[in-house]
Amino acid sequence: MAKKKISLTSRVLIGLLLGLIIGIMVFRLPSGVIKDRILINGIFQLLGQVFLRGIMMLVVPLVFISLVNGAANMGDVKKLGRIGIKTVGFYLTTTAIAIIIALLLGFFVRPGLGLDMSSIEVVEPTINPKVPLIQILYEMVPKNPIAAMAEGNMLQIIVFAILTGVGLSLLGEKVEFLVTLFINLNELIMKLVEIIMLFAPIGVFGLIAKTFATVGYSGLLPLLKYIVTVYIGLIIHMFLVYGGLLKGFTNLSPMTFYKKFLPAMSVAFSTASSNATVPVSLEIAEKELGISKNIASFTVPLGATINMDGTAIMQGIAVFFIAQVYGYELSLSMIVTVILTATLASIGTAGVPGAGTIMLSMVLQSIGLPIEGIGLIMGIDRLVDMGRTVTNITGDAVCTAVIAKQEGEINMELANS
Repeated sequence: MAKKKISLTSRVLIGLLLGLIIGIMVFRLPSGVIKDRILINGIFQLLGQVFLRGIMMLVVPLVFISLVNGAANMGDVKKLGRIGIKTVGFYLTTTAIAIIIALLLGFFVRPGLGLDMSSIEVVEPTINPKVPLIQILYEMVPKNPIAAMAEGNMLQIIVFAILTGVGLSLLGEKVEFLVTLFINLNELIMKLVEIIMLFAPIGVFGLIAKTFATVGYSGLLPLLKYIVTVYIGLIIHMFLVYGGLLKGFTNLSPMTFYKKFLPAMSVAFSTASSNATVPVSLEIAEKELGISKNIASFTVPLGATINMDGTAIMQGIAVFFIAQVYGYELSLSMIVTVILTATLASIGTAGVPGAGTIMLSMVLQSIGLPIEGIGLIMGIDRLVDMGRTVTNITGDAVCTAVIAKQEGEINMELANS
């Protein structure tokens, strides 16, 4: 009798758990050559970075090629516009809901009250200058598309890819060979994703082991109330908001959906990067959930760039946390400002580790709270970042499923299997 093959999901989860256990064990070792140079900055760094760089290597070509395909094969420019409006509307609405959930939790749980400031290691935050919304909007159009690809500027890549796809669609039969070329290139990129995902369990192990070997659990204790509040917010949003939208609009089982999406969640948790998860999310959307390539190739990369629900939850709770630590009272107008600022700020934030800190500085500036408060939570931000990235990319997948269902471009039999 043949042995049952262990699924990729199971192997990635095993890698994640082993990384967590071994990382904490290494954290307890005394500092020295073995711990710091051989394990943390040697083996763990090598395993994690090789996998992460392999995934990141495919992000730009995958996003560009898949979006060109999606726009070119949509057939109708009006349909593309309709899907675009629905997608952006979905993302902005769920981000606003996420911030409201976070603010309610921050108000009732009060994570910053009774905190001994002396027990927190304050990290000096590096705050980027505030970028006006108008500038974010016009900088979406690239002056140099090649430079945008070299720099990994996702918003500019998305705009150029959609325009290229629309152009191919309008030219029709004249450029049929180019459309075929992009379809073949997409097949090649997806095959490369499959090859790199074979190394996912080892890569996830390395990334998680390095994180916990570096941070450990000593830094968690004084900020445990804040961390737990953020994760409660993430869980509520994942299961109530996303689960409700999924069941209400598609009639899919949220548990089946999440089980299929688990490999992408594991990659998101270990890398803390929405962009790094795009190749995995696209593969699962198309092959496991039966979603049309045209829809998935548009909504997933766009979501990785503008959908920041998990980050919005962290920001809402962090605003209350910092206000409570410094003894500020938040008025209703300040809370409304937080909701609007954080929702709009999510549009221009990159899907990379630590991007939420940039957004948080903008939100704090908008209501006059001390930006230095970010330094209180910077030390444990990586642990929160992993959870919020999982929420961000799950929102991308839920939006993709909802829009695919509305457009009749999802294989429900495969999605429910």
